Amino acid sequence: MLKIVVCVSGGGTNLQAILDALEQNRITNTEIIAVISNNTKAKALERAASHNIPGIVLSPRSYPDRETFNEAFTAKICELAPDLVVLAGFLVRIPPRMVAEFSNRIINIHPSLIPSFCGVGYYGLKVHEKVLERGVKVTGATVHFVNEGMDEGPIIAQKAVYVEEGDTPEVLQRRVMEQAEWVLLPKAIDDIACGRITVVDNKAVFRQA
Repeated sequence: MLKIVVCVSGGGTNLQAILDALEQNRITNTEIIAVISNNTKAKALERAASHNIPGIVLSPRSYPDRETFNEAFTAKICELAPDLVVLAGFLVRIPPRMVAEFSNRIINIHPSLIPSFCGVGYYGLKVHEKVLERGVKVTGATVHFVNEGMDEGPIIAQKAVYVEEGDTPEVLQRRVMEQAEWVLLPKAIDDIACGRITVVDNKAVFRQA
């Protein structure tokens, strides 16, 4: 049984996609043992509570400095001892020590086709604003392992989504969620839970378990 911790900052729509996939048996051999948020008002915490999943709030604002927060955050993850940490719209940089402790055991969903529109400053609605400003015709989402860089870890899967005439950032964000994010993230978790994903030479490789 793959034990996962899901980290969220806001509404938790990707968390909901994971919960739905678990209920529909599209994610197998997996249990969410906790949901962590840096935001006390995150709706994701309500989603967790409605499924009797422990919700934990860890905010950098509650600590004197980022180093102290990083130590507390890493200690909490180590205490929970998950097999996999899932970043589902989590707007906090993962501490280097945690990345090292959980090498190839942290995954993230990013709302673009990496390496486009990623890295520092590219998160949430800002990604879709930049996509529309640039005038690209195809965007999408990427699920990847987390390493020391920003959106630089091994790519697990990507899915393209067309940009349509008249799109606003909000409309495009919703389409990328519905057509890509909510598909890719549950599938990646199930692939990992079933031993279908391994990392070789810093690349995620699909294999039949």
